Amino acid sequence: MAPTQAKDSPYQVQVLDRAVSILDTLAAEDEDLSLFEIAERLNLHKSTIHRLLMVLERHRLVERRAPSAKYGLGLKLFEFGIRAFARLGLGERARPHLERLAAEAQETAHLCILDDGEVLYLAKVEPSRTVRVPSSVGQRNPAHCTAVGKALLAHLADADLDALIQSRGLKAHTPNTITTPALLKRELRAIRNRGYSVDDEEIEEGLRCIGAPVRDHGGRVVASMSIAGPAFRLTLGKTPALARLVTKAADALSAELGYSGPRRGAKGRLTASAGSQ
Repeated sequence: MAPTQAKDSPYQVQVLDRAVSILDTLAAEDEDLSLFEIAERLNLHKSTIHRLLMVLERHRLVERRAPSAKYGLGLKLFEFGIRAFARLGLGERARPHLERLAAEAQETAHLCILDDGEVLYLAKVEPSRTVRVPSSVGQRNPAHCTAVGKALLAHLADADLDALIQSRGLKAHTPNTITTPALLKRELRAIRNRGYSVDDEEIEEGLRCIGAPVRDHGGRVVASMSIAGPAFRLTLGKTPALARLVTKAADALSAELGYSGPRRGAKGRLTASAGSQ
């Protein structure tokens, strides 16, 4: 009986509640938090928060960033999220939106996530055209030189972006590939402002893509959607009109995932919530 009583004790439940509250608090912030800031937000003693953070850090649910010594969400949560999306069938939920996008844009439509620093393709729908972009579900590509990847990188925390650049590098694939952190960060700021990303022959010469972020119910960017086609057909002059189609599809999927907050349209202006469309 003793093990059962320990498992069901109010203290154990309280500890779990507090640990989840720490994760919720970190998830709600755009920046990492110090031990004092977490304790202040949760109205708990610093020693209590410190003990919980040590356990969460040991399980990679939170990370203590150097040199600030502040805490942020850990990569273990990202791994859980990847598995959860796979089980929820995000690709299948996205399929109707991808089909509409491919039909409207007459280009190949993709849904991707960021997995271990790379872009992972979850779903694709091809148009009826003979000349199409070769790609496959399960394929991986670098994030820094793809439209889907840059749409995801644009919404990473600064520390996570720096860590990804350090571990993966910025390899050149064409003369157009962005290969310095400063230029990439400038590009990511522009993507956040206008609401969509462009791969201008950066991973392969002759290939151009347009991407947009997909958000979950809490407003976090959890995937990206794109169209890809030959540069002679998907010209820079057509980019604004095609970007509106991509962002419309990404917003529709975001609304299905429960997102109802403000978003940016294809020209970067704040518009009505995705859920109100």
